[in-house]
Amino acid sequence: MAGPLAGVRVVELAGLAPGPFACTVLADLGADVIRVDRATPGQDVLTVENDPLQRSRRSIGVNTKTPEGVEVVMRLVERSDVLVEGFRPGVTERMGLGPADCHARNPRLIYGRITGWGQDGPLAQRAGHDINYVGLSGALEPIGRAGQRPVPPLNLVADFGGGGMLLAMGILAALVERQTSGKGQVVDAAMVDGAALLATSLYGMRSTGLWSDKREDNLLDGGAPFYDTYETADGKYVAVGAIEERFWNDLLRVLKLDDRELPARYDKRNWPELRKILAEEIAKYTRDELSAMAENTDACLTPVLTPEEAPTHPHNAARRTFLPVGDTVLPGPAPRFDRTPPADPTPPHETGADTEQVLSELGMDTVEIERLRAAGAIA
Repeated sequence: MAGPLAGVRVVELAGLAPGPFACTVLADLGADVIRVDRATPGQDVLTVENDPLQRSRRSIGVNTKTPEGVEVVMRLVERSDVLVEGFRPGVTERMGLGPADCHARNPRLIYGRITGWGQDGPLAQRAGHDINYVGLSGALEPIGRAGQRPVPPLNLVADFGGGGMLLAMGILAALVERQTSGKGQVVDAAMVDGAALLATSLYGMRSTGLWSDKREDNLLDGGAPFYDTYETADGKYVAVGAIEERFWNDLLRVLKLDDRELPARYDKRNWPELRKILAEEIAKYTRDELSAMAENTDACLTPVLTPEEAPTHPHNAARRTFLPVGDTVLPGPAPRFDRTPPADPTPPHETGADTEQVLSELGMDTVEIERLRAAGAIA
């Protein structure tokens, strides 16, 4: 393994998006992630063929409904630094794999838990998805056009940003603290908490009167005409983010507009007229023409690329932002490290494909492995 987390072992109890994403981040940075899947390959409802959130780790198939299967996971826990689970509160405790169970076998274990609502609170046992957590955090209502309903920001804010990414950060913080205390601990990552945290700046601006509760009426919500997307002559789009004065001046030079002939841009009453002027000018050119015109400027005008186009953009290509992972092109590891760069991601392994190898590393011989298989405890 290569990367700053080389030597760190993570046990991942197979789950849905946020937990696997956190483990993908850790695996990308060099951690040895071992995914504990169901014992019967091909019948795991959580498995998606070539799932990018299963890359760069090994998979073992274990039946955790059997005492023998639980013991297999515990043997792995004894030799690991981190465990990640994404079940509802109390599930792993009932499995015999809760924090107290695991810490009895490995007091230094960092036990990472990811849920929508957290381990406690009135909603802790309720089902939900990204849109529900973002909605409760106050971060969803401001997103959208005036007079229309809020627009879900894909599932990026709670599942991946406020969930998986913050879980990974919490695990790393706990690993750092362990160097001093020598003790493990539980990291409780709730997606509603994380979505709220991502909205800290919004709450701050609102508290000082810099953010209106009207949708599409603010600097960063599409209200300001100099921070929005515009359609181009070919039906595509460009993104404009010319907030600061020097960037605005560069944008005007690109569009061949004279600021002296334009309404004052910080007066909200002028925003509709200014938006109309910008839209008409931008619509004269194709997306790629405008992008070329804005090159070597600070106009903060860039093309809005499709997921198909993004990997081949010259900047992304130069930085290897996207990498081939098997037959698929995916975003690569981030951030970058100058002394301990991680290796390129590897394709997902088939469910349970590494069971024998991992159990052998735990000191189990062929006889014991066959006994577990005969008992239905492993794949």
